[in-house]
Amino acid sequence: MGDAAVLHVKGRVLVGPDDVRDELWVLDGRVTYQRPAAESRTVHGWAVPGLVDAHCHVGLDAHGAVDAATSEKQAITDRDAGTLLIRDAGSAADTRWVDAREDLPRIIRAGRHIARTRRYIRNYAHEIEPGDLPAYVRAEARRGDGWVKLVGDWIDRERGDLAACWPGDALREAVAAAHQEGARVTAHCFAAESLPDLLAAGIDCVEHATGLTEELIPQFAERGVAIVPTLVNIATFPKLASVGAERFPAWAAHMRRLHERRYDTVGAAHDAGVPIYVGTDAGGSLAHGLVAEEVAELVKAGLSPLAALGATTWTARKWLGRPGLTEGAPADLVVYAADPRTDIRILADPQLVVLRGRIV
Repeated sequence: MGDAAVLHVKGRVLVGPDDVRDELWVLDGRVTYQRPAAESRTVHGWAVPGLVDAHCHVGLDAHGAVDAATSEKQAITDRDAGTLLIRDAGSAADTRWVDAREDLPRIIRAGRHIARTRRYIRNYAHEIEPGDLPAYVRAEARRGDGWVKLVGDWIDRERGDLAACWPGDALREAVAAAHQEGARVTAHCFAAESLPDLLAAGIDCVEHATGLTEELIPQFAERGVAIVPTLVNIATFPKLASVGAERFPAWAAHMRRLHERRYDTVGAAHDAGVPIYVGTDAGGSLAHGLVAEEVAELVKAGLSPLAALGATTWTARKWLGRPGLTEGAPADLVVYAADPRTDIRILADPQLVVLRGRIV
C-alpha cells in the first residue's frame, strides 16, 4: 500500500442505500471507522463495496475449460473492472487455486453445470438423464460453495425450439437433495416453459429469465426467487438467431421475441419485487470485465441507479452471504471520482481498487 501503513478514504462511503459515511480506514486488511493512531495515506472519492458479478465463468471459454494462465487473466480483468466477488455460475475447470491468491477476486462456485444429454454447449456440463439428476446435484452441492447450476432449458433439435430439459419429479427430488446439502440451486432458463416446474421444485434463482411472463412474475416475487438477467448476454440473441434461422426458424423467432421484450421483462420483475442481481455471463463467448455495462443495462430496464448499484454491491453481497463495508469486514472496495448514485456510468472508470486491504 505504499509508504503508509493505513489507507484513509475520505469523501462519501456508500455502505448501503441509507448508510453513507464521510470516511473509513483500511487497517491490517480490514475496514474500520475508528481513526487509527498510525500514519495514513488519504484518497478522496466515492467508495462502494467491491462489485459483485453473480454470473461469471472463470475458467471457461467458448470451447470448455481453459488453463490456469487464461483463468488468471480472466480474473484479473474482472478485478481491474472493480469486480471483487464472483459467483461462478458453473465451470468445467478447477479454480480452487485462486483462493490462495491474495490479488484475485473471491469466487463462490456452483460446481459444474448439469445438463441433459446433448442439450447444452459441448465440453461444459455433466450431460445426464433425469434419473441421475438428484445424485449429480448432491455431488455438485458438496463440491461447490453453496450453489448448484442446472441447465433448465435448451434447444431441442427435433422440436426445433427451446424446450424444458427436466421433468418435474426429477427437479423436485434434485432441488430437495441440494437443500439437504445446504446448497441453493440456480438454473439457466431462456423460455417460459421450464419455469413452472422449477418454481414448484423450490428453485432459488433463475439465470437470464427472459421467459418470465405476467403470470409467472408474481410467483417469483411471492417466493423470493431471484433472477440474474445477464442483459449483456441477451444482447447477443439477434446474432445467434441469424446464424441458426435457416435450420431452426422457430427457435430463431423465439430468441428474437425474447430479446425484443428483455427490458420490459426485467422492469416488470423489478416493479413486482423480484430480487434482481448483476451478472455478465462472462467466460463463454463474452469478455470479462463487463460489470459496469450490465449495471447500465439494468438502469435501461427500469431500475433506478441506486437499485442497480445495490444489485452489484451491498444487496448482492447480502444475498451471497458476504460482508460489505461494515466494521471489521475485509477491505474489498472500489473508489470512484464521482457519485455512482447520480451517474451510474462512472462504474466503468474505477479510480482505486482495494482487495483484501491492498491497492491492486
